[in-house]
Amino acid sequence: MQPHKPGRKETVAVAVSGGVDSMVTALLLKQQGHPVLALHMILRPEDPPEPSQQIREITALLAVPLHIVDLRQAFQKQVIEPFVDAYRKGKTPNPCVICNPRIKFSLLREKAAELGANNLATGHYARIFYDSSNGYFRLFRGRDRAKDQSYFLYGLNQVQLARTFFPLGEHLKSEVKQLAAEAGMGGYYRPESQEICFISQSDYRDFLEHHLGPDLPGPGPVLDLEDRQIGKHEGIHRYTIGQRRGIGIPASAPYYVVGLEPDSNIVRVGSKGDLHRKELLVKSVNWITTSPPSPNFEALVQVRSRHKEAPAVVDTGEEEIVVNFLEPQEAITPGQSAVFYRNEEVLGGGIIERVIA
Repeated sequence: MQPHKPGRKETVAVAVSGGVDSMVTALLLKQQGHPVLALHMILRPEDPPEPSQQIREITALLAVPLHIVDLRQAFQKQVIEPFVDAYRKGKTPNPCVICNPRIKFSLLREKAAELGANNLATGHYARIFYDSSNGYFRLFRGRDRAKDQSYFLYGLNQVQLARTFFPLGEHLKSEVKQLAAEAGMGGYYRPESQEICFISQSDYRDFLEHHLGPDLPGPGPVLDLEDRQIGKHEGIHRYTIGQRRGIGIPASAPYYVVGLEPDSNIVRVGSKGDLHRKELLVKSVNWITTSPPSPNFEALVQVRSRHKEAPAVVDTGEEEIVVNFLEPQEAITPGQSAVFYRNEEVLGGGIIERVIA
């Protein structure tokens, strides 16, 4: 296998956000002799259709042309609306795993092609290799495991990977900051982006209540695992699996949210030990090389972006996958993604539909 890099002198579009990672991505490509275009996405409905002065200053410093891509309508329909709907159904979604294949590496790359750049680079900490033995592009974790973002990229297909580049994949975050400082850009970039990019002023609960309003089910019972009501909740959208704070039920030992039951508007609680489960159902699966390694295989499976991957047996089917961990895992959450790894390589992943056992 060989690292996937743009061809000599190929024009590359870089998705710029104003952060150090996208800045250094553009810098590295320019140093390698590639013509570079900067693309800045407008995504949130409330955002003005113009970039910030900071982004203008950054791209001017890098001497790259800046193009603004207004994707607010598509982002609203394909990312925000499914995000809100998932919470309404008692799930906890991760919007980045939807945005990447549908918006950033699809619609944004199409815009790049219109501007004469068939290639798109981003500041993700991940790596792509080309396997000449079978013609597949393969996705791997970034060298910096503390910043690795491969979890969010499992939804990319072969066409997208073929025209995508991650120049930071072989770099540590500390090295990226040093490169920015050496280039005189240390004072320009903004702080690390927040976890959910389209929720700025308030927390996600306020955001959901604003968007759902009367569609929210409202207050309901809090039950323990023996079906005893021990309290009331303020709406299941305010809770997630594994949550301890904010339940508001006095007890000698803390309660944890162990289940959300939207059909009956129940928040189910238990002890910390009750959070540990072994088996789950996964749907909407994407395989990086178009198919699973085999109908039944062993893999390391990661069920949240900050979860330590763990060994499991993966049974594949036509529309859904059953994952059985060798050891119970804590707070497996419907709506999050299960991503399958072989050592450092991403095999694929999908959305956790429900916990089986």
